Amino acid sequence: MVVTTGFFDGVHIGHRLVIETLVSAARERGTQSVAVTFWPHPRTVLQDGARTLRLLSTLEEKKEMLLSLGVDKVEVLEFTREFSTLDARTYLEKYVRDRFGASTVVLGYDNRFGSGTAGIEDPASAAGILGLEVLRIAPVVRSGVTVSSTGIRRALSDGRVGEAAGMLGYGYTLKGVVVAGRRMGRSMGFPTANMQLYEPLKLLPANGVYKTEVEVLGRRFRGITNIGLRPTVGGSGGLTIETNILGFDEQIYGLDIRLTFIDRIRDEIKFNSLDLLGKQITKDRQSWETI
Repeated sequence: MVVTTGFFDGVHIGHRLVIETLVSAARERGTQSVAVTFWPHPRTVLQDGARTLRLLSTLEEKKEMLLSLGVDKVEVLEFTREFSTLDARTYLEKYVRDRFGASTVVLGYDNRFGSGTAGIEDPASAAGILGLEVLRIAPVVRSGVTVSSTGIRRALSDGRVGEAAGMLGYGYTLKGVVVAGRRMGRSMGFPTANMQLYEPLKLLPANGVYKTEVEVLGRRFRGITNIGLRPTVGGSGGLTIETNILGFDEQIYGLDIRLTFIDRIRDEIKFNSLDLLGKQITKDRQSWETI
């Protein structure tokens, strides 16, 4: 077996280079490729900044993307406090070599796992001692910056969804269910679908208005999505994700909806009247022709 291991949050272009090497190496050696990942995120277990942690991908999204890249098997290990105490060599021996049968391990440039990862022995050295062939992958750099899940989270938190997509290798998505709202948009002639996320820890782009692609009822549409507090209509005390779906006006409460972020249009603004808000929404809808 050829095995790689990591959290792979977002399965971004850096991860994809690791996976491409994994799959290619397995084919060359006439064996299977295995991606070993963890759930939940270590920070939620170790309470290391867990309150502010937000994820780029759910477990199911991560597994789906890894398999779509040609990986034969995705193995998920439960991350617990006991598991976190394993050092790199023990983890590689007990899980990667003995449990998953690895003869070759593919490591990203910054692969770190096991207790005491700041110590002398890094994963590549530990793997070599255990008799494993090691394939080490160089970092992927865009515009002089090394691609990382942390950098992508930062870009999304700033509303730079286009930049995030460049590092991810695909448009950032949110999945959820359509729930009832205050119907203010409909009263203005711009009905909106209000989304409740399936994964509460999924990272939201910065508050603002975005050009999005919408998947609902097995079809794709253009959309204008607002993330924020709806200050013009008095807000609701909580964050909302609402989308005006262009060319669509059907009742979809309780149905699945998926948003893919294309570009940021503007900040969320408090207007002095609903009429001014309506005019701005009209301009926002025109962004599909001007952006």
